[in-house]
Amino acid sequence: MRFDGQGVLVTGAGHGIGRAVAERFGREGAKVAVNDLSRERAEEVAAGIPGAIAIAADVSDKAQVDAMFDAVLARFGTIDVLVNNAGDIHAARHVLEADEAWWDHLLDVNLKGAFLCSLRAAHVMARKRSGVILNMSSGGATKAHRGNVAYDASKGGIEAMTRAMALDLAPYGVRVNAIVPGLIRTYDIDDATAAERGQVVPLGRLGDPEDLAGPTVFLATADARYITGACLVVDGGVLVQQRSAPVDTFPVGRFPVLG
Repeated sequence: MRFDGQGVLVTGAGHGIGRAVAERFGREGAKVAVNDLSRERAEEVAAGIPGAIAIAADVSDKAQVDAMFDAVLARFGTIDVLVNNAGDIHAARHVLEADEAWWDHLLDVNLKGAFLCSLRAAHVMARKRSGVILNMSSGGATKAHRGNVAYDASKGGIEAMTRAMALDLAPYGVRVNAIVPGLIRTYDIDDATAAERGQVVPLGRLGDPEDLAGPTVFLATADARYITGACLVVDGGVLVQQRSAPVDTFPVGRFPVLG
């Protein structure tokens, strides 16, 4: 119950990592706002968390972000923790097949969305001299994925934004950190695929969303009170090794054939 009475907003919490994080904050006593693009998914998750509210909103749209924060503040009175988890992870495309719309979509959802939410939260937190903003990054911020130029650029931006925002907000008692997930099993990965991809992970398996919940919540606790501007890697050891190309999710066989 380390967050008893505190207001927590988790974006993109309708499934996967976001859901696991929202549920963990709920078990720790927080008043949780569950955001998702899908109202149905948000309501399903919120229904399982005592006192939680569901808010459907597109984080890349400022008007919807403002309406979401207005609703959270009206219900909880404040916001103590923001988890910027919303993002598009299913938009792989080779750079030779890229276009402006693809680039704009990924940067808007993955980076601009985190900025818009952080800006609203920061104004509330800075005025009360306390608060925590947590951004969900990726190994793609520092290591390249094939077929993910826009995604990797957005996550590199997340980590740069985390560092810069941490400096700006530190004098106001607001901490800003990032979590770097590794290869996490999503709802659309079957057992055979999970076993194959898990071979590249030193700990021997893909991560589960729940593997991210504990470390994310830790960064919001008083035990992490002297941590800001940091990126906490939770990846089973993937980033400390050479990557094995055969398990790449975007193999060379998917590259375009040029005439």
